[in-house]
Amino acid sequence: MIRHRGVFLYRVIIYLLMAVDKSSVEKELARPAGEISIIKLVDSLVDYAYDSRASDIHFDPTEDKLNVRLRIDGVMHGAFTFPKEIQEEIISRIKVLSGLRTDEHQAAQDGRFKFTASKDSKNKVKFDIRVSVIPTYYEENAVLRLLAEQGQSFTLEAIGFSDHDLKIVKKAVTKPYGMILATGPTGSGKTTTLYTILKNLNTPEVSIITIEDPIEYSLEGVNQIQVNNQTSLTFANGLRSVLRQDPNVIMVGEIRDKETAGIAVNAALTGHLLLSTLHTNDAATTLPRLLDMGIEPFLIASTINIAIGQRLVRRICPDCKTKKELTAAEFQNLGNSLPPGVLGPNRTFYYGKGCKTCGDSGYLGRIGIHEVLEVTEAIRETITSHSSAMEIRKIAVKEGMTTILQDGLKKAEEGITSIEEVLRVMHE
Repeated sequence: MIRHRGVFLYRVIIYLLMAVDKSSVEKELARPAGEISIIKLVDSLVDYAYDSRASDIHFDPTEDKLNVRLRIDGVMHGAFTFPKEIQEEIISRIKVLSGLRTDEHQAAQDGRFKFTASKDSKNKVKFDIRVSVIPTYYEENAVLRLLAEQGQSFTLEAIGFSDHDLKIVKKAVTKPYGMILATGPTGSGKTTTLYTILKNLNTPEVSIITIEDPIEYSLEGVNQIQVNNQTSLTFANGLRSVLRQDPNVIMVGEIRDKETAGIAVNAALTGHLLLSTLHTNDAATTLPRLLDMGIEPFLIASTINIAIGQRLVRRICPDCKTKKELTAAEFQNLGNSLPPGVLGPNRTFYYGKGCKTCGDSGYLGRIGIHEVLEVTEAIRETITSHSSAMEIRKIAVKEGMTTILQDGLKKAEEGITSIEEVLRVMHE
């Protein structure tokens, strides 16, 4: 009883803090344009975004105003409307904080700065903010990415791997060489998955080097390299240099071209464990994609340990989670919208009604849904025979691979997410 009361009080405090932060932004906006403190306004806005669990702040200019939107749990939400008169000052303040040129208005600029969220006098939270500014039709816009997750201790269990997939991933991580590839569209949590694996591998006995564009989070004990095209420090050139640094584990932010793919495969062949990402729709497509980049089939078959396909779905808010039983008609319509054999007999699912804790959205936080393709002997034979992604997928499923959709439906049955959220993410 005491524990539940403590949790309730904590949520009330968080809700009140969010209300205070929003009121501080609105209080500043209520002043005449010439009297608004831009410094206080930007600080209060970032505080509010952090307390709202936003991953990004979007400053979208229009002809007569500056719209501010927040991306929370992967979905955009309108937040504030700023007067057009202060747009230039807002963008200038962001440029100053991130070390960008304030006199450049016709070129895209990227920067970064550290911010301390004003939770209270004792518990201040420091994190990085990545900044992108580009010129648009109505002057410059800005997008701020809040990298506030570096203080969280992610584990492979916490990011959503099922027991079956977790065993395969842990087995692949213990191998001293080969490739572990995370695949999926932008914003599907690939980088978080790789960082979590790196945290598991990061011990004094292991030398880890990463080459990233950009560096998302700082990892103590890991040598992290930022890609810089102006100095010809590309993924490919950086990877060549990294191989001369005697690493055990290498992480390449993304395999984008034939040159990088070739060096990565050779690194995995010569006794290095290499982690990277690819932009493909599922795990099975990863293997033909490398073939398209000009990598020989026997090299792909002998170097890749696993390919992880993934998406991010929103979690149902625990405070307003409600059970619902599908009617026969609803269940039939759901089955018609899914591939044959995917939907089981269960008709009980869950949804969030919406409450103060989740801002009436019904969701609170996100979790991954995955498919982990282990390169077995049968898969290797399929790769060397230049089979399609569909054939590779069939064999993987026959050998026990759980697809992303199946993993999502299982989490929906368990009440972790909703069936509507799984379908939304898979059909995007």
